[in-house]
This record gives sequence, structure tokens and C-alpha cells, in this order.
Amino acid sequence: MKTLRLYTTLGCHLCEQAELLLQPVLLHINASLGARGMAPLQLVPVEISDSAELVESYGVRIPVIRLQDSEAELGWPFDQAQAFAFLQQQLG
Repeated sequence: MKTLRLYTTLGCHLCEQAELLLQPVLLHINASLGARGMAPLQLVPVEISDSAELVESYGVRIPVIRLQDSEAELGWPFDQAQAFAFLQQQLG
């Protein structure tokens, strides 16, 4: 299973919006992956306050999404179309 990380922190209303926005995108992406016999993508929130390094990297940019094992990131603001295009490009 591939992991889509959502860099977030407690009480971040933009992060909550991003998570809700990503749900239908992931449903569509996972249907497409399943049709190709590929493992689904799982959204995993990453709490940045647990790491000084993550706070330094993402503190003023969250929410940010990034696929596991990828350097490419998509930071807020993004909409469903942008998230979908980003994930399609990353997944090939």
C-alpha cells in the first residue's frame, strides 16, 4: 500500500479542510489504481509538532501532501483538481 502523507498539526482548520477535500480524490484515485491491479493509496496525517525538523520544514506551509518515497510536494492552497493532477502525475 502506498502512503500519502498529509503534514498537519492539531487545531489547523486548513488541514481539516484539506483532509476533507482529499477524501473524494482518494476514492477516485484508488478506484483507478484498483482497476489496474495496484494497491490503494492511504492518507496518513503526520503531526509536525512531534518533530522540530518537521516544524521547521512545514510550520508555515501546512497543509502539505507528499507521497511516501517522493520528494514532490503539494502545499496549500490546493483544490480537488490540483490534488488529483498532482497524484496522477506522481503515480504515473
